[in-house]
Amino acid sequence: MGKKLESNFTNMVVVLFAISLIASAGVGYVYTLTKEPIAQAALAKQQEAISNVVPGEFDNDPAAEMWTKEIDGGVLEFYPAKRNGELIGTAVKTFSNSGFNGYIEIMAGFKPDGSIYDYSVLTNNETPGLGSKMNEWFREGGKGNVSGKTPGTAGLKVSKDGGDVDAITAATISSRAFLDAINRAAAALQGADATSGATQHNQ
Repeated sequence: MGKKLESNFTNMVVVLFAISLIASAGVGYVYTLTKEPIAQAALAKQQEAISNVVPGEFDNDPAAEMWTKEIDGGVLEFYPAKRNGELIGTAVKTFSNSGFNGYIEIMAGFKPDGSIYDYSVLTNNETPGLGSKMNEWFREGGKGNVSGKTPGTAGLKVSKDGGDVDAITAATISSRAFLDAINRAAAALQGADATSGATQHNQ
């Protein structure tokens, strides 16, 4: 009886081990199959975000020339867009931790003169119908339009703080966070230009 129980236990262990091995192999196989498509989709989404926020069409690969800068406990990513070797704009993946619900991430586009061209909200956990309105509020034609403004010289703060940007109705905190992200990107970009890229960390 004892030997039979021992044999059954051994068989059960072997079966469980085999099942675990097969399951692990299956997960690994699925990961291998989906890894490349996921990476390609992420790259396409990133390229689209860059295209949406810089003026005109570019013929270089901004991602290949991307550089980063550590600031305020986070990392900014800079994507220079060029045509015929000449800079036409820079897309900056920037952030703020000051949103009503915490972290927000934005792709901000700047012209070579440092003025804002456009932006795209990448990560936004703000209140639906309020802070989430930042997707359109600050665009050209929006009530808080920041297009064409140059951070650091155009009072890029909400009007309650002495600036000239109208905050989203009932969402001043979200508006401040948005402008915080934009100003952070602009200051870092201007700092890099002033030092001829000395603060850059190429990838």
